[in-house]
Amino acid sequence: MKKIINGGFLAGHRTYIISGIGILSALGAYMVGDVDIFTMLQSIFTLGGIYFLRKSSETKGKSNGKNSRKIS
Repeated sequence: MKKIINGGFLAGHRTYIISGIGILSALGAYMVGDVDIFTMLQSIFTLGGIYFLRKSSETKGKSNGKNSRKIS
């Protein structure tokens, strides 16, 4: 039960999966005709931004084993 609450094997990948599913949903909605191209592009850029924001926050603080946010 503890593994399910903490996320299990998807613990560090939930943001990436949600972003990917959102992008696929935006493409699907455009293909079906539910949204226009501008709405689709707005959704894709927003979800892509969330993906890259998460990716950049993971890599901060890993330079030479020191915390880059720490003021010395």
